[in-house]
Amino acid sequence: MPETVRLIKKYPNRRLYDTKTSAYITLSDVKDLVLKYEVFKVVDAKTAEDLTRSILLQIILEEETGGMPLFSSELLSAFVRFYGSTMQGMLGKYLENNMKTFVDFQGKLQEQSRSMPGADNTTMQADFWTQFLNFQQPAMQSMMTTYMDQSKKMFQNMQDQLHSQTRNMFTGWFVPPEKTRNNSVLPALMWAFLPRGRSPGRFQAQISP
Repeated sequence: MPETVRLIKKYPNRRLYDTKTSAYITLSDVKDLVLKYEVFKVVDAKTAEDLTRSILLQIILEEETGGMPLFSSELLSAFVRFYGSTMQGMLGKYLENNMKTFVDFQGKLQEQSRSMPGADNTTMQADFWTQFLNFQQPAMQSMMTTYMDQSKKMFQNMQDQLHSQTRNMFTGWFVPPEKTRNNSVLPALMWAFLPRGRSPGRFQAQISP
């Protein structure tokens, strides 16, 4: 049976109303839902417009303005530069796939930690997890380095394929230059983009006698 989506309505006064509990909630409560892996959707109470991304971005903004930001200024600047570029969609998929891989990696580490003696003691879980990560740090660094190297190679392969496809596309368009009535030639791409019946005019290159 598919999991029911928890509906949260946002009113003009910026208040958030949880339809499951029939109560108003705060942005911090929404963050708790994210941490608990609750499936939810935030909509405008009047227009039913999906505002989930907007709310999540507000949570990220609050976290980033706190004491331990996740993104550096350099990384945020790089994000800004990608908006509107031809690589924007590719970068989004690239980051999403990398995040999924990292989350899977984190889950496997947590499974390993729970299988160790003392991991079930709730009063010691936080300290145990810290010690476990410190113990595993060299191995983790090696694994992450290997993963990043593979990720770089994958991205380089994507770029190489893109360049190859672009080169093949333009190669397919190229044909030998056509000769005009007044003994001149015009590159094939110029001929392709000129309207039919139009004279190439000043774009013609005179052939040497």
